[in-house]
Amino acid sequence: MTDPSPSTGALRTVPHSQLATDVRQGVLRLSRRLRQQKADTHVTDAQMAALGFLLQNEPLTIGALSEHEGVTPPSMNRTVGALVELGFVERGTDDDDRRKVVLRTTLDGATFVLETRRRRDEWLVPRLARLTADERRSLAEATRILRELARE
Repeated sequence: MTDPSPSTGALRTVPHSQLATDVRQGVLRLSRRLRQQKADTHVTDAQMAALGFLLQNEPLTIGALSEHEGVTPPSMNRTVGALVELGFVERGTDDDDRRKVVLRTTLDGATFVLETRRRRDEWLVPRLARLTADERRSLAEATRILRELARE
């Protein structure tokens, strides 16, 4: 599918700054293409990220969601407010501590996330299928490494 990969020896000689540039550009381009596959282009990337995480981990407080997304609680409150207005998220009380406000996705919110994921997979899966088995193995290993880098 792509130009032949450089030999392993050649990869060892790539300066770290050039590798950083190549990784950053590749990740950003792929991320941009995947973001274009959203079910609704009026939903921001921050809203989509918060909604997707909430769907998998609900119920959550604003504090827990903001901590995961790496933003301040007031910033997350604005993001959640927009999702509430769209009908994708609802605020409620915690079952164990009625004083605590928790967030849950609505059926419309869950449908939006699942449709966006379906569209993204529909775009990505055929491209992955065109890779060789070796390229897919390399990509799987690179994915593991990228996740580790993102955690640091």
